[in-house]
Amino acid sequence: MRKKIIAGNWKMNKTPSEAKALIEELKPLCNNKDVDVVFCVPAIDIPAALAAVKGSKIAIGAENMYFEESGAFTGEISPAMLNDLGVKYVIIGHSERRQYFAETDETVNKKVLKAFEHGITPIICCGESLTQREQGVTMDFIRMQIKIAFLGVTPEQAKKAVIAYEPIWAIGTGKVATSEQAEEVCGGIRACIKELYGTAVANAIRIQYGGSVSASSAPELFAQKNIDGGLVGGASLKPDFGKIVNYNK
Repeated sequence: MRKKIIAGNWKMNKTPSEAKALIEELKPLCNNKDVDVVFCVPAIDIPAALAAVKGSKIAIGAENMYFEESGAFTGEISPAMLNDLGVKYVIIGHSERRQYFAETDETVNKKVLKAFEHGITPIICCGESLTQREQGVTMDFIRMQIKIAFLGVTPEQAKKAVIAYEPIWAIGTGKVATSEQAEEVCGGIRACIKELYGTAVANAIRIQYGGSVSASSAPELFAQKNIDGGLVGGASLKPDFGKIVNYNK
């Protein structure tokens, strides 16, 4: 049985003091032994967030990182910097990074490899646009994203990865893929991993659904065979996130 992993993607929200206050509010609500809970927070909030989760089982993740160790890359954050703080996870290749900051499948792959090199678990995002879904190329597009993201990744590393399927048309729109749609794609992702690495890795890897996940939609989504939790946007900034974490209660 794969343990569920539910991660909050805070995006560009909350100052360090606001992050501390929110975590103090959420901490007692996010205590479910069946779930790994991660708060992926803005880089400037990471020290405050780590201090706030101390004594709990909540992990802190970053929303992005660069694929070089150091150098003349103004404004970027290296994996060593995240490591030094104690960051356990990093979101890589979110559709907003691809859309607004020119992230490509190739840079996603470089970041994935660098995260593994530093012992940070990547949450690797993939997902199609509404046009691609209507054109019937959803799985072709997502299989391409997955195959490029995992180039050079060893089977042992792949087992530890987290994949987040986020249909772009459902992010922040209030539209949620039906549980059948989400399960079909997550099952297709697992089949792709099986082709690349075999059954053992495919059975071990955790695949999240993301895209307007709410307290009401979580139980049905997370009951699907191939959905191992969620990457939660807006709802991760509210007390309702506790209800998502406790979807099975």
